[in-house]
Amino acid sequence: MKKDIHPKYYPKAKVQCACGNTFEVGSTKEKIDIEICSQCHPFYTGKEKLVDAMGRVQRFKTRLAKKQGLTKKKK
Repeated sequence: MKKDIHPKYYPKAKVQCACGNTFEVGSTKEKIDIEICSQCHPFYTGKEKLVDAMGRVQRFKTRLAKKQGLTKKKK
């Protein structure tokens, strides 16, 4: 490795989340502010919202069937 071209490495950089959680990681920045972490992310906390994926898929299939029906009538 060449000398004096790499940024300084902080093996115990402080990470602070908006929820108040703090932890240490290795980074080239001494302090990192983040908006979401594993303590407040809905996926990890089990409080995630259920997305109405079935309704969206069903609407897409309905539109697709209508479009295919129209192309068959034209031919």
